[in-house]
Amino acid sequence: MLNNKVYHKIDALSGSVATLRAEGVKYNEIAEVESRAGTSLAQVIKLDGPNVTLQIFAGARGVDTAARVRFLGETMKVPFSEALLGRAFTGAGVPRDGGPAIDENPSPIGQPSVNPARRVMPHEMVRTNIPMIDLFNSLVKSQKLPIFARAGEPYNELLARIALQADSDVIVIGGMGLKYDEYLKFRSTLDQSGALSKTVMFVHTAADPTVECMLVPDVSLAVAEKFALSGKDVLVLLTDMTSFADAMKEIAITMEQIPSNRGYPGDLYSQLAARYEKAVDFDGAGSITILAVTTMPGDDVTHPVPDNTGYITEGQFYLRNGRIEPFGSLSRLKQQVNKATREDHRTVMDAMIKLYAQYKETIEKQSMGFKMSAWDKKLLRYGAAFEKEMMDLSVNIPLEEALDLGWKILADNFERGEVGIPSKLSDKFWPAGSAAEK
Repeated sequence: MLNNKVYHKIDALSGSVATLRAEGVKYNEIAEVESRAGTSLAQVIKLDGPNVTLQIFAGARGVDTAARVRFLGETMKVPFSEALLGRAFTGAGVPRDGGPAIDENPSPIGQPSVNPARRVMPHEMVRTNIPMIDLFNSLVKSQKLPIFARAGEPYNELLARIALQADSDVIVIGGMGLKYDEYLKFRSTLDQSGALSKTVMFVHTAADPTVECMLVPDVSLAVAEKFALSGKDVLVLLTDMTSFADAMKEIAITMEQIPSNRGYPGDLYSQLAARYEKAVDFDGAGSITILAVTTMPGDDVTHPVPDNTGYITEGQFYLRNGRIEPFGSLSRLKQQVNKATREDHRTVMDAMIKLYAQYKETIEKQSMGFKMSAWDKKLLRYGAAFEKEMMDLSVNIPLEEALDLGWKILADNFERGEVGIPSKLSDKFWPAGSAAEK
């Protein structure tokens, strides 16, 4: 219910955080703050008796203690309609692409995750046409997976490629702390390929208010949930959850909260889990699958953000040197789907990774000056082919072609009896006329 009472006195201002005394206010409620700088929305982020703390969306520049504050009696909402597809918005839901505003079916954000009784056990594969995902660490509908990467890795390019190639009905991209040219690159890449028509973007750039960064995951997931309930399979791509956590830390410091590990708020785990647990396969409807980039400052996986994320999600992808690293990357749900793809899937996956591990050992031996045996030379040829034809993220082939390519790479470099594959499979799939000894 709309609260018509207007408060004319702010007791304290710090950064974009304001504190005043008010009655009948709820946590997360939205307010209008009117000052000489104009009118901005704000959100209640703390209640302490009569003291109410607001996060002002547009920042507190130009806001003084005489600003007028009116509480709207409702939480933040995001509109929902098919018209969202092909559009780009800010974290607050304001059009970023110059198109018209959308006001249909406003839905509250930040709602609880789905009741487990309404969830279906993950059982379907999300095809991306990227061999390092589809063949070696299959993505599963309703899975939640982070992409761990250090600064400078092409993680946004990887997300754009997944958005182009994934067999999902709807793509929701949530960008946090993006440079403006990164946003434009996302948009132009999707537009040129035609994938923009099934994509909706909520983007916070580095120049936007901090609070909008915190809203991006919630508005993205609220829209994804609406599409999923209408029967769509939705893939949510978030980048970068470390920026989201840093925004939380910034606001917590402004509010003078007692810091936890490395200055992050003590509820970091709960805040991350509340977003990741939105991944779901609805009984009788669609699904939400979440892939979220988590940058690791200093390439440190023990940093609080990746460390907490690892306890929430069902594995992780490591992006290193522009490739998804086969060691350390793990999709814990892949066994739910790769038993039903093709009979040779698991065998090819295991054989290729085992030989690639031996190739890595051979590289170390070579670097220390050891003499290379005939087997070592085979491994070196195999490893180079594996990295070029399988690990390169520009490779765009269906799973079945990736499996056939795997057999070809094995046959080009080894004899049939050297790869450790049962004869009942090698008899069926080993390429005819291949000669491994070179």
